[in-house]
Amino acid sequence: MTVLGLGDMGSALVRALLKAGYPTTVWNRTADKAKPLVAEGATHATTVAEAVAASRLVIACLFDYKSVTDVLDTAGDALTGRVLVNLTNGTPGQAREFAGRYDVDYLDGGIMAVPPMIGTPAAFVFYSGSRSAYDTNKQVLEAFGESLYVGTDAGFAALHDIGLLSGMYGMFAGGLHALALVTSAGVPATTFAPLLKRYITSMAGYVDGMAEQIDKQDYTINVTSNIAMQSAGYANLMLSAEEVGISPELLAPLAPLMARRVADGHGHEDIGGVVELLKKGKK
Repeated sequence: MTVLGLGDMGSALVRALLKAGYPTTVWNRTADKAKPLVAEGATHATTVAEAVAASRLVIACLFDYKSVTDVLDTAGDALTGRVLVNLTNGTPGQAREFAGRYDVDYLDGGIMAVPPMIGTPAAFVFYSGSRSAYDTNKQVLEAFGESLYVGTDAGFAALHDIGLLSGMYGMFAGGLHALALVTSAGVPATTFAPLLKRYITSMAGYVDGMAEQIDKQDYTINVTSNIAMQSAGYANLMLSAEEVGISPELLAPLAPLMARRVADGHGHEDIGGVVELLKKGKK
């Protein structure tokens, strides 16, 4: 196996491969980063072409897609016929454009883990693109964590990755606002955090219901708290922030969307209908 890129995530991937017993060649623009991995059993290649030539399976984990292109363009003919797995974070469009750039069997990937999680049951990785590349190398890829193949469209791994990250950052935004609010009144964040975690965990169960409504485009299914009531109550989140002198900007964007759905005659429906306003062209 070959791994290009030895940042925190790239190094974690190498260690997972070595732990699983796979001989691994490594390359990094800054050669010193290879030294600890060589001490653990990896083989260091001094050039990209040498690294690529060492293995049929080449894994790239770099800063962005431009970095991957800049690096692989130096490989010359060595890349031809290889299996390339690109685990660099990017967009679905970037993945689709990149997929046809080289004469390789291509898989794009999205890592749903931080480096310490790699190689543990908590990690999972999305893959999309060549089905044959995935099937042939699945056992190796599972050294990183559970592997989930999501389709032949090379952009689908990034789509799933960005989708989950969007949900995560939305949760972080709400969590940060909540902690700012309570600590402004002297409540320790560590005292409030278990309550926040408990409540968010219970509310996460509503995602399944939203998904059903969105797929069916019917936002009247199993409504337990209609958007008219939620929109009215949401104003208190903004007012409470103002009262204690914290910025509401992490939460503010949702308020006008909810109000628009109510104004458009959907007040009896669920909040999931807000997704209709996110589609391009909706006013």
